Amino acid sequence: MSMISADPETYDVFVIGGGVNGCGIARDAVGRGYSVALAEMHDLGSGTSSTSTKLIHGGLRYLEHYEFRLVRESLMEREVLWAAAPHIIHPMRFVLPYHAGLRPAWMLRLGLFLYDHIGGRKKLPATRVLDLRRDEAGKPLRPQYTKAFEYSDCWVNDARLVALNARDAADRGATILTRTKVVSLRREAGLWRIELERDEKRSTVSARLIVNAAGPWVDVVLRQAMARNNAANVRLVKGSHIVIRRKFEHERAYFFQNSDGRIFFAIPYEQEFTLIGTTDEDYAGDPHDVAISPSEIDYLCRGASEYFREPVSREDMVWSYSGVRPLFDDGASKAQEATRDYVLRTDAPKGEAACINIFGGKITTYRRLSESVMEEVGRHLGERGAPWTAGATLPGGDFPVEGFDALVSALRKTRPFLAPAHAGRLARLYGTRAHALLVAVRAPEDLGVCFGDDLYEVEVDYLMRHEWAVTAEDVLWRRTKRGLKLNADEAAALDAWMAERRRNVAAA
Repeated sequence: MSMISADPETYDVFVIGGGVNGCGIARDAVGRGYSVALAEMHDLGSGTSSTSTKLIHGGLRYLEHYEFRLVRESLMEREVLWAAAPHIIHPMRFVLPYHAGLRPAWMLRLGLFLYDHIGGRKKLPATRVLDLRRDEAGKPLRPQYTKAFEYSDCWVNDARLVALNARDAADRGATILTRTKVVSLRREAGLWRIELERDEKRSTVSARLIVNAAGPWVDVVLRQAMARNNAANVRLVKGSHIVIRRKFEHERAYFFQNSDGRIFFAIPYEQEFTLIGTTDEDYAGDPHDVAISPSEIDYLCRGASEYFREPVSREDMVWSYSGVRPLFDDGASKAQEATRDYVLRTDAPKGEAACINIFGGKITTYRRLSESVMEEVGRHLGERGAPWTAGATLPGGDFPVEGFDALVSALRKTRPFLAPAHAGRLARLYGTRAHALLVAVRAPEDLGVCFGDDLYEVEVDYLMRHEWAVTAEDVLWRRTKRGLKLNADEAAALDAWMAERRRNVAAA
C-alpha cells in the first residue's frame, strides 16, 4: 500500500459519514463560510439513509412514548423540507383503519388532534374520518374494517435526499470524498491529523474540528480510528421492508397496527409496487451484512394479511431491503421503544481540537440536527454566518410545490419524444436539473445506450459526473431504483459500461 506524500490541507470542519446527517452538516457548514470536507467509506447513502421507510413524518407512534419535542420538531420540518425539494418530497395521505381490540378510537383521535395542531401545519390537509364501506381506501381491506382515520405526512426519496445535500455542499465549495475510509485520527498541535485510505493509497489532511456522523459505525470510528476501546453509545436496531406488486390502485398509504403493539406501513412505491415495513429488532452484526430474515418476512406478510382481503405471501415479493438504525442507547427494554431523537456529545479537552459525535436521529430531522451541530461548531471555531437552510432549496427543487406537473410538461414540450412516464421519472429525481441532464438531447438517439427500461447513457453519465455514482448498484438501487426493472444481465452490462467509462476518464 503506497502513501501519498503531500502537505496536508487544513479544513475547518471534517465530516465522517456520507449519510443524510453527514451530508446535511457539510452543506450547512460550507454555506456558513467554513471550509469543509466529508469522507464516506462507501457510496453516499449506502447505509441507513437509503433503507428507511421513505417518510418525512412526525412519528405518530412516538406520542405514545411521550416524545413530544421530537414529534413537534418533526412535524414542523415536513413543510420546510417539502418546499426545499418538491421533486423528491411530496405530501401523502395515510389511512389508519380502526382495529377493534387494539388502540381505542379515543386514543387515535387524541393523537391525531395533537398531530394536526402542534407542528405548525399550513398546507398539508387535516385529519378526517373515513367510512371504509364507501371510500375507495376500504376496497383492498378485509370487510371487518369499516372505519378509518386519514391524516397527512410526506413521502421522500431518501437516497436522493442524501445525494442532493452532497451535491449542494459541493456546489458551495465542500470537498466530497466517497469510497474514502478514515483510518486514523489523532490530535496534534491544536488540529486533527486525519489519515485517509482510498484505492489502497493513503493520504493525510488536517482539520480544526471533526464531526463523527458515521451512523451505525459511529462507535467503530471511535474504537478503531481514535482507539476509544470502551465506546458503546449506539443501539443498533434492524428495520426490514418487503416490496410486492401493487396491492391497490389509489395513491394513499396505509398505517397498520399489529397485535404486538408495533405498527407498519403499506405505501405506493415506484408506480408499480407496494412497500411494506418496517420491523424493529436489535442487531449485533456488521451493518454492511444486514439482510431481512425469514422471520421478518413472515412477520410482515402475516401483518399485512391481517388487513388486506388478498393475503400477502413471500411469493409476492419482488425485492426486500434492510437497514440498521443507530439509535442512542437510552436503556429502553424494547427496540421499538428506544428513542429516535438525536444526541450530540462533544469531546473537547482543553486546548485540543474538538470532535462532535452524533448518536441517533431520523431522516425527518436531519436539517435541524445540522443546525444543532452548527451551534456547537460555532462555540469551538467561532460563529460564521446565520442559519440559512430553512429557506433554501436543494438542487432541482427551485420550483413551486404545486408546480411538478408544469415541470413535466416543460420537459415534454422541449423533448416530445420522451414518454410521459420517462419525463415524469426524470422530473421526480432531478427536478429542474433534468433540463441540465438533457441539455444535449435533441433527438431520441441523443439519449445514448439504453441499459433497460427507460435508463439511458445520458442519465448514467450525468450520475457519474455529478452525483458520485461509481457502480451499477449506485445507479440502480440508490440514485434511480431502476433495479426493480432491469434484469441481472442488464445490470451486469451497465456495470461493465460504467467500469469502461471510469477507465477512459482515468486515462484521459
